[in-house]
Amino acid sequence: MALIPYDPFRRLAHMRRDLDRFFHDLPLFNQELDMPRVDVYETETEVIASCELPGLEKKEDVDIDVRDQMLTISGVINRVKEVKEEHMYRRERFSGRFQRSVPLPAPVSAEGTRATYKQGILEIRMPKQERTNQKRIDVEFH
Repeated sequence: MALIPYDPFRRLAHMRRDLDRFFHDLPLFNQELDMPRVDVYETETEVIASCELPGLEKKEDVDIDVRDQMLTISGVINRVKEVKEEHMYRRERFSGRFQRSVPLPAPVSAEGTRATYKQGILEIRMPKQERTNQKRIDVEFH
């Protein structure tokens, strides 16, 4: 019969893993609650990002930055009708500053990028950069 050393903290580690898994699935404890959700896909000529941003009131409330194959969307969502805290029964809608950065699947050009906002969805169309400076380098063996 083999002897297994007793570890009093083994059960605690299992409990913590189970609790982390449980709380990760609850939206209240999800750390990405204040980040807008983004879908990114590509065609032959462009990379397209579609972002959920309900509540934007004017174009000055959102900033889009395309740099080094990374898309950053930031801004602020203001709720016009604020309810006093003591009268609030439940609050799930986001209000305040947000920022989200997502990697892009291909190099894109910031020039020619177009963004449209319709019915709470921000769509960003970024033209792909042509790779004109690609050259195969031969390795010299001695």
